[in-house]
Amino acid sequence: MTTDERTDPRTDPRTDAGERETLTAFLDYHRETLLMKCADLTDEQLRTPAVAPSTLTLMGLVRHIADVERWWFRTVLAGEEIEPLYYSEKDPDGDFRTTASTTWDATLADWRAEVAAAREVTAARGLDDLGVRPSRSGEPFNLRWVLTHMIEEYARHNGHADLLREAIDGVTGE
Repeated sequence: MTTDERTDPRTDPRTDAGERETLTAFLDYHRETLLMKCADLTDEQLRTPAVAPSTLTLMGLVRHIADVERWWFRTVLAGEEIEPLYYSEKDPDGDFRTTASTTWDATLADWRAEVAAAREVTAARGLDDLGVRPSRSGEPFNLRWVLTHMIEEYARHNGHADLLREAIDGVTGE
């Protein structure tokens, strides 16, 4: 089965939109793509790696991207002093890791909360507005840069999700 044979929930970005609408629409498109790759699977399937020795799973990708949303929007742009959801200095890949007790419902709820927070941060700023936390070299990030980076982050991981989903049940598509 291909994605086209199922209902595609994504909204195509407008081709005549301004810069801000284009950036946010493409980010939302990629957010929806990642969820689409996880649709109609069990918790066990969402915790299934595609190819040994990799331990990468669809649920791990969603956990990771929830932490990425949290970092870039809430910590870097808004300056919130909050801990990551899943990783730590002792376990820097904890966001990718799942266990038998890791559930899709909890993972999805965390991801949705971080996306909602990211949208609030985005709505309160202009594209040129600078974040609070600077880069390693001391340069500030503006909202435009963060939105572009998040599109890149999702696009890369959606490529991983394509392969994981195909290995799980043969579903393919963009």
